[in-house]
Amino acid sequence: MDDRLLDILVCPLCKGNLEYKKSEQELLCHPCKLAYPIRDDIPIMLVDEARTLEVEA
Repeated sequence: MDDRLLDILVCPLCKGNLEYKKSEQELLCHPCKLAYPIRDDIPIMLVDEARTLEVEA
């Protein structure tokens, strides 16, 4: 994943910052509780493709 791309990507829903999880190949938006997948080094920034993050107790 290109660092320059990571610097400009934001959550399409809230426009907030994303956390890159290299091991899971995902970009996380904590306020929206969504994880956007990265496939073949291409971030899939579609809300319909994102998985919901589990709520921490």
